[in-house]
Amino acid sequence: MTGTTKNQTAANPIDKTALRDAATVVVLRDRATRPRVLMGQRGAKAAFMPNKFVFPGGAVDAQDAAIPLARPLSALCAARLTEDATPRIAPALAVAAVRELWEETGQILGVPAPWPDAIPDDWLKFADTGHRPSAEPLQFIFRAITPPGRPRRFDARFFLLDADELASDPDDFDGAADELSHLQWIAVDEIRHYDLPFITEVVLAEVAARATDQTPPTTVPFFRNDDEASLFLRLRGVEMRED
Repeated sequence: MTGTTKNQTAANPIDKTALRDAATVVVLRDRATRPRVLMGQRGAKAAFMPNKFVFPGGAVDAQDAAIPLARPLSALCAARLTEDATPRIAPALAVAAVRELWEETGQILGVPAPWPDAIPDDWLKFADTGHRPSAEPLQFIFRAITPPGRPRRFDARFFLLDADELASDPDDFDGAADELSHLQWIAVDEIRHYDLPFITEVVLAEVAARATDQTPPTTVPFFRNDDEASLFLRLRGVEMRED
């Protein structure tokens, strides 16, 4: 996850220990043969999950909710994302997912379309490709809150994305920033050989179970860790239940 600091000022610094909304993208290819996911390795000096292999993703920025999506999330995904949050969180998370995927891998999730307003500086290179971000192919499959006591805490929503939906060459990482190294497609059946965060292993089990099923899941797993308890919940779109 990218620890974005563009909105930080000396007068109003970001509290790095505060819980921040975040979006993570699990890009999946070769679903019908030997499923592979796109991952990269975090730096050894990273404050959050150093040296771990992770999916592209990061924290929601303040301006993400204002970015004009060419196509929105599905109604079901949006409903599940906003069960216990403001409705504005759904498009903001979707935009963060597209932005982090672009910044960390150089991959484009968007459609050819003009931008209706002035393009924010952070999106100029993306817009130069002729695309506007599209959230329609994103499928919300998992949510997890970082346990208390960690140097960074995120309320992370994981989105599954079929690589066929990318508007870019899935093997071209030339446009990626240096947040992740060793970007590569890793076969799900070989993932155990890599150094992964625990929650990533849990999400991968969910991905493996859904590799050949592209319909939305009946419920979305939610690991909720707070100061009082750690709970495993299921998001349905209209309610939450405790397992």
